[in-house]
Amino acid sequence: MARAFVCPGQGAQSIGMGKALADAYPAAKAIFQEVDDALGEQLSALIWDGDIEALTLTQNAQPALMATSLAAFRALEAEGLTIAHASYVAGHSLGEYSALAIAGAMSVSDTAKLLRLRGQAMQAAVPVGVGAMAALLGLDYDTVTQVADEAAQGEICQAANDNDPGQVVVSGHKAAVERAVDIAKARGAKRAVLLPVSAPFHCALMAPAAEKMAAALADTTITTPAVPVVSNVRAQAISDPDTIRTLLIEQVTGSVRWRESVQWMSGQGVTDIWEIGAGKALSGMVRRIDRDITCSAISTPEDVAAAIASLS
Repeated sequence: MARAFVCPGQGAQSIGMGKALADAYPAAKAIFQEVDDALGEQLSALIWDGDIEALTLTQNAQPALMATSLAAFRALEAEGLTIAHASYVAGHSLGEYSALAIAGAMSVSDTAKLLRLRGQAMQAAVPVGVGAMAALLGLDYDTVTQVADEAAQGEICQAANDNDPGQVVVSGHKAAVERAVDIAKARGAKRAVLLPVSAPFHCALMAPAAEKMAAALADTTITTPAVPVVSNVRAQAISDPDTIRTLLIEQVTGSVRWRESVQWMSGQGVTDIWEIGAGKALSGMVRRIDRDITCSAISTPEDVAAAIASLS
């Protein structure tokens, strides 16, 4: 039986996430301290006792979610589980950075700094109100691609997140995304709704952010991960540090190919996926992609205990 560890992306954040893990496991608490030190601020205070609107700001949510995923993994390690218990790691958007840190390809400190910069660069790439994202439910990826092309009309409108067989997110100029919502409804979408996001992620409008990430990643040490990382951009496993660097840059403007990534892992014999960190969003997606894969979400000490018990 092959297992994969996966890490959530933006939208999974909540006030208090990781607090019980930090209280129960010194190694988990140390991760939050390491992230605080790397950023030169008390991000942990915002995560545990702050305001959800402040936590949801992209520049805060990205390192905060990574810290929570790493804390959950350190708790598992404290109970005797190692990265060797996984055949692959993967993450949704920013979660790919968390996965790389779990697999030892990047230090926690470097990952926190990169995600803070990534959040700031993504926010700065497009003035507020110019871009938008929308979730189109009940249409497959090929249909959504056609919808996005039709809606563009000279503007940017792209399929940004291929999450599962019935959920694809489009991203781009606000007017184009609004047209995509109308076209999708006419094509029979079950639902088509604008998302409460601060920027149009994973589309060509993010090119300025990709340039900033390229410069930062050029100065970041990346080593071969302990297990292969399934890339958002390629939807297959990679291990070469230079390839990882290149695809993290491409990921800023490229689609998150999550449905294909899960299908690829299933094709490699993965039957068990552990969602490491905040929330259960990825577990839901995985179940809709492949009902034969068993999912476990690990975000509390109780989840850690259950996961360790399942190995014996």
